Amino acid sequence: MTLKNVALLNPLVPHYREEFFKQLATHVDLDIYIYEGGSEYANFNVSDLQVKKIKSFGFFGNRFIFYNIIPLMAKKYDTLVLMLHFGHISSWFLLLTQIFHRKKVILWGQGISIKRYLQEQKKPNLLFRWMIGLSHGVWLYTEEEQKQWKKIFPTKSIVALNNTISGVEEVLATNYTEDERSALKEKHGIQQDICLIYCARFDNPYRRFDLLTQAIELLDAKKYGFIIVGEGTHKPNFQSYPNVYDYGKVYEKHLKDELFSMADLYYQPGWIGLSVVEAMAYGKPILTFRRSDQVLQCVEYSYIKDRQNGILLDNLDELKQTLSNMVQEDIQEMGEASKQFVKNKLLMRNMTENALSIL
Repeated sequence: MTLKNVALLNPLVPHYREEFFKQLATHVDLDIYIYEGGSEYANFNVSDLQVKKIKSFGFFGNRFIFYNIIPLMAKKYDTLVLMLHFGHISSWFLLLTQIFHRKKVILWGQGISIKRYLQEQKKPNLLFRWMIGLSHGVWLYTEEEQKQWKKIFPTKSIVALNNTISGVEEVLATNYTEDERSALKEKHGIQQDICLIYCARFDNPYRRFDLLTQAIELLDAKKYGFIIVGEGTHKPNFQSYPNVYDYGKVYEKHLKDELFSMADLYYQPGWIGLSVVEAMAYGKPILTFRRSDQVLQCVEYSYIKDRQNGILLDNLDELKQTLSNMVQEDIQEMGEASKQFVKNKLLMRNMTENALSIL
């Protein structure tokens, strides 16, 4: 069987996408084109996967972007995977000229604005609707967005990738005994009975770092410890909190394994995204706040099933009450449910198979 020749466009290849692209490349003849890589990605761990760079320029704060389409027009490509981003002017051109270049165009993205999620949940964005209508098919991140767009385009090839991360199987296999966890807590100088871990970049205020520091201040410092992983321009100063253990950037798996193994729960107040996949694969229940106008959440928020693999909170008082009522058996049960969800839905081979199903 002849391999499909696919050109895939992304701003860059972060480390958590590397395995997905490698698996795709075993089934199709894949060329990855990138058009970014500047300072806005300073807190990404960027993959060293072989890519082709193309020129681009943006305006209005990069809300609109032109990129060089000439490399994508090469005769060898029969399929283009472009971003589902209505600000990509070049993508509109490629969608509108399919009758001439005769390449299959698949769009890849969320299909909904995180900042306008509650509104677009009721009334999908018109520009997304036009883009999807012009495409041959769509890769969406989660089943929730797939259901929304399938109602509008029931016959179009629209799949949910079930967005996940590289190395998720290795994370699932990580397992420490209670004795090993106790030894690690002693090694790292952590004295609190219950540990909450936060692991995400501090580059986006929508993650609600105010609710992170308020939780630290609200909870008993002798009972609750906070493990912090991440850097960024909006990072609070945690030095004054005796129960905060700040590790900054961590990309070494053995250290991350230790930090997550010591933690009992994962706490990220807002803008929950792919970090939830890693936390669930480590077997951690998720604590976060319900999506609202004040607390924005990414599409991976739909992976959290309230009172099953995590708890969705309304306010900090509920956080305090929830933790005070929680026993170790509850934490273990929700943690196992987190792992099981990842095993059932979020393995990398599943994401690859979902993508290939419409290639």
